[in-house]
Amino acid sequence: MTDRITSWHSNPSRPKFTPPPGAVDAHCHVFGPQSQFPFSPKAKYLPEDAGPDKLFALRDHLGFSRNVIVQASCHGTDNSATLDAIARSNGMARGVAVVDPDISETELEALHDGGIRGVRFNFLKRLVDNAPKDKFLEVAGRLPDGWHVVIYFEADILEEMTEFIDNIPVPVVIDHMGRPDVTQGPNGKDMTAFRKLLDSRDDIWTKVTCPDRLDPAGPPYADFIAAVRPLVEDYPTRILWGTDWPHPNMQDVLPDDGQLVDVIPQIAVTEKLQHQLLVDNPMALYWAED
Repeated sequence: MTDRITSWHSNPSRPKFTPPPGAVDAHCHVFGPQSQFPFSPKAKYLPEDAGPDKLFALRDHLGFSRNVIVQASCHGTDNSATLDAIARSNGMARGVAVVDPDISETELEALHDGGIRGVRFNFLKRLVDNAPKDKFLEVAGRLPDGWHVVIYFEADILEEMTEFIDNIPVPVVIDHMGRPDVTQGPNGKDMTAFRKLLDSRDDIWTKVTCPDRLDPAGPPYADFIAAVRPLVEDYPTRILWGTDWPHPNMQDVLPDDGQLVDVIPQIAVTEKLQHQLLVDNPMALYWAED
């Protein structure tokens, strides 16, 4: 693996939609810089550097105030790059880590002190080689107070994930709604199954994110909007939003982050819903002490 991937737009548009004051981009990543934070030898992709300076410049360009930085799979369980970005944010970032199942309580507390508020379990086979549910559950039972578990999977394994999710003893956040087929519409098989999951416990949250990944027709993301808007309206206190910048493995089509932001008022159509999505909910989950 020698070619490094650029997966983000070099000149994103400025969105027409103005996020409310205090808005949080609750799903983004940093890559490297490699010279300081080498990528994992198990990485399935090797991206160009996309460090905190670029991330915070994009935050300001899009009109956001805060970030939740999710550990990228290319960095494995070494969370140094994520922790460095949080430390450089002047208190305006929190993080989600990827950890070795054998991590100690002392190491978990150090992550907490560094601004981490959750751990991510990735079940995408193209990104990870092993996802041991039993060891994940053991880790979930040892997390610091106030943490949650983030889970990334695709819709075709939702049914087999149900028992595992039910046994997680802390709140759960599902990345990108479990990647449903949005062309099925709001009442399609995938979204119906996902709603059943949300209804199974009142502490399952989800990120209504990634129209660029989920809508094969591309902008203006009409199928995504049609499928997701009812979900936002029916679960207003359990939704989050993020850019997914720098869009891992999206090198074939570089999403315009300004266009992604302009989807927000089409899925959260009132000011109240927008405030819940972008301020109230992420602040409650990641800045509870504030």
